[in-house]
Amino acid sequence: MWSIAASWHYLSMNLTTIPLFPLSTMLFPDGLLPLQIFELRYLNMVKKCIADGTEFGVVAQTVRQNTARPDAATESPAASEANAPALPMSQETFTAIGTSAKIISHFVPQPGLIRIDCVGGQRFSIVSTQQQTGGLWVAQVQIIESDLVIPVPAELLGAVTALRHVITTLAGQATDNSFMPIAKPYLFDDCGWVANRWCELIPMQPAQRYRLLTLDNPLIRLELVHDLLETGGFLR
Repeated sequence: MWSIAASWHYLSMNLTTIPLFPLSTMLFPDGLLPLQIFELRYLNMVKKCIADGTEFGVVAQTVRQNTARPDAATESPAASEANAPALPMSQETFTAIGTSAKIISHFVPQPGLIRIDCVGGQRFSIVSTQQQTGGLWVAQVQIIESDLVIPVPAELLGAVTALRHVITTLAGQATDNSFMPIAKPYLFDDCGWVANRWCELIPMQPAQRYRLLTLDNPLIRLELVHDLLETGGFLR
């Protein structure tokens, strides 16, 4: 049995520090995320990530107005938030679980603007945060283990068939300059991969999408997604 000291040493060894990019959207592992970067703090972050070959973390963000009426505030999409001190007239808040993003391509159409395409890596849980002088958030995070590869059971194959149809339709409509929102390889026999792609495609409330992101069991995530597909009439 490990001692408390040994356990803490193991935890510390698995912590890493990354810059954060709070967004109104969520990134799932293996998902594609195109971004246009123009704010100075994120321009500097992206330039450093490109130069160093490092990743940044995407977390779901909301802005809570600094008003005299607490009930007038716009709540975060998740009950669990990373520490976020107040900024002038507002307070940035963001979820405690996010996904690392690797930049796979970038383009500078004009000074002060960078367009990047990112792919989702591993999920992480924020342990602590610090806001730098320029406004960039940096977090110490605990990496969450990748989903287990679980074959899609027969009763959930409707989600696979529907996703194949979506991808075929998108590919048929694609042009040389169009953005394909789902990247190869297509892992149709992987519960986590199929569930994650639908989590990106299905319209839902941010809180619901965040709960799906935080689930550790990919089979349960796909079961919940399958229910949403049935309710929304996506399955034939």
